Amino acid sequence: MLDALRKGAGTWIAKVFIALLIFSFAIWGVADFLQGFNQSTAAKVGETEVSLLDFERTYRSDLNRLSQQIGRPLTPDEGSSLGIPQQALGRLVAEAAMNNAAKNLQLGVSDERLASIIQSDPAFRGFDGRYDRGRLQQLLQANGYREDEYVIQRRNIAERGQLAEGVAGGMKAPISYLAVLDAYQRESRNADYLLITAEQIGEIEDPSTDALNAYFEENKADFRAPEYREIKYIALSPETLARAEDVNEDDALAEYERRKDDFFQPERRKVRQMSFPSQDEAEAAAEELKNGKTFDDLMSERNLANNDVALGLMAKSDFLDEALGDAAFSLAEGETSGAVEGRFSTVILNLEEIRPEATQPFEEVREGIVRDLAQEQAEREILDLLDEIEDARAGGALLDEVGNRFSLTVETPAAFDASGNTTAETEVDLPAADGLVSGTFDSDVAVENDVLQLGDQGFLWYEVTKVTPSRDRTIDEVEDRVIAAWKRDELTKRLDEKAEELLTRAQNGTPLLALATGEGLEVKTAEGLTRNATSGDFGREATTSLFSGPVGTVASTNGAAANSRLILRVSGTETPSFDASATEVATLGDQLSQQLQDSLLGQFVTEQENQAGVEINQAGIARVIGLDNNSHY
Repeated sequence: MLDALRKGAGTWIAKVFIALLIFSFAIWGVADFLQGFNQSTAAKVGETEVSLLDFERTYRSDLNRLSQQIGRPLTPDEGSSLGIPQQALGRLVAEAAMNNAAKNLQLGVSDERLASIIQSDPAFRGFDGRYDRGRLQQLLQANGYREDEYVIQRRNIAERGQLAEGVAGGMKAPISYLAVLDAYQRESRNADYLLITAEQIGEIEDPSTDALNAYFEENKADFRAPEYREIKYIALSPETLARAEDVNEDDALAEYERRKDDFFQPERRKVRQMSFPSQDEAEAAAEELKNGKTFDDLMSERNLANNDVALGLMAKSDFLDEALGDAAFSLAEGETSGAVEGRFSTVILNLEEIRPEATQPFEEVREGIVRDLAQEQAEREILDLLDEIEDARAGGALLDEVGNRFSLTVETPAAFDASGNTTAETEVDLPAADGLVSGTFDSDVAVENDVLQLGDQGFLWYEVTKVTPSRDRTIDEVEDRVIAAWKRDELTKRLDEKAEELLTRAQNGTPLLALATGEGLEVKTAEGLTRNATSGDFGREATTSLFSGPVGTVASTNGAAANSRLILRVSGTETPSFDASATEVATLGDQLSQQLQDSLLGQFVTEQENQAGVEINQAGIARVIGLDNNSHY
């Protein structure tokens, strides 16, 4: 909602934001530490100030928005590492630079025009679609704005809009620029090419012992054992806390009676349905049934399989057409109906089987009922137990003591690395608690960690019990992996060598057909390839090579598939004629014009900042974002 209050009128303010992020910090950064600032000032551009209140509002709004996107609150340190304070301050400084320039140019907006701007804002419309002052007051109060403060902001926005319009408004991309880019984007090319794959290279033999040892020594870091950690944890959840043995038989029976409808199965019937295009055809078929034909005979005559007519087992309420349901449930098992006029067509029904209504006996559902009752009880107890466990931990109780005191199992999963894999390189079996793996590697042995959320209603406590440092493995431990890696690299090397050999011969004038014949390959063709699309054997890299030179260019490149190389020759090119009135050209023109306007406006903002000077109250900003004066944000 804060964004709605501050968004302004039109797109020029967004342009200012974009321009600032591109240009401003490259010029003045955030490293200035100046003394003598007013306690309420975050920054100054010339004589125009950015208040700490405005900075805090913008910063908190950005931080909250990003927190919502990732699903958890961000700490000030995390926000700073992501550049949130810089971006918030940058936008405000850009606005201040524009405000300062507008003031120097004596730009202004009349009170009548300003009132019209505010009253036309969709954010302030009531249920009738008209301006609602009560809605304005409500939004301002919810976002901590006074009305006079907001009016000043909207006046500044309107003045910045005038300035932006004067600087870059109406700038259009030159038609020659559009023609060149249109030709660049729409040009298509054809190619003849050879495809070299691993099959042409053949099987890679195992390396010699000396070659394998040398390869291992050169790439030892690739086979290094990561750091592994072991933990123990206690999971508190409705599932772990539930005690089925505490549910007595009377309670389970009472629950069964209360939920008896859940275990009731109404009568169901296995029905086949044959539809007819008209009432007359259906009645004619019904007459044939009376004269001795069967439903299966009709199916054979109409070339219908069982899947074409089978409706499956259906309760009466499952029929969307009430007339068909009534007809189906009036038949005896094995009986076929006459013509039944349904909502959408006339049909004939055949009843294959009747399954009478039934209620599952208590004995069949007892286990599930007991489990549900035990879990419901656990859900009621879990928050009370959470408080008791936290009190015990605050009193110094160790994890094992907590487990014994509250009858909770202390689990000890296999050692795992920072990727969550065990020493056997399989995924470790851990409860689904966000932050458990990362928290394990941020912690240390025997350190008490914060409780983690486990699912919707559970909690998890853990501590690190052992750290196995990263180490270099011996070749004996990973010999199979080293051999496989050597073979992969050797295949790549041989593919590259073969491609380089064929490329050299092609560049020296040997036709692709001659190369293909000598190597047992096939000359393939690709047509209509464009710069911005991949197709068949041509991936992104191959497409780039295809457009690297004029017709006749020969190149070697990776193919779209792994372990493949292409030797290509550009055989043709086509560029559609330029049509300035085409829709796609108009769209391209709008995009280019917008980019030019944004670029010009960004340069203007940067120049205004340079001329007026930008001063940053680093100490005040550090206080707002919750970091000390020496923090870098």
